[in-house]
Amino acid sequence: MREDVKKFDFELAHVGINHDNAEEAKKTAQVLADLFGFELRETEGSIFVNEQFELMKRQYLGRLGHIAVRTSHIDEAKKYLEDKGIAFDEDSAGYAPDGQLNVIYFRDDIAGFRFHLTRRQ
Repeated sequence: MREDVKKFDFELAHVGINHDNAEEAKKTAQVLADLFGFELRETEGSIFVNEQFELMKRQYLGRLGHIAVRTSHIDEAKKYLEDKGIAFDEDSAGYAPDGQLNVIYFRDDIAGFRFHLTRRQ
């Protein structure tokens, strides 16, 4: 790993895949669970399959879906990426009860996916 990004401890958190409705998301989730033996966890807006796949119950951010990248230093990582030319959707920012940034999406898609940073807990 490059030294300039090592401090951010970036890792893939999950891939979100958009669906038109909850029924389609459930079908995809079940296929993945059946193929790989993964566990399912349903939320109001999505179904997680083994925590690495998030099947959205509707069209959400990103033409195809989203990709979550976890970091130990979200504020510093955001600044680093802004310096690289990445614009963030400030309206997408989510904060923890202690006021710390928990999640924030890029403003634009990359290859049809809207990336977001998520703070490592």
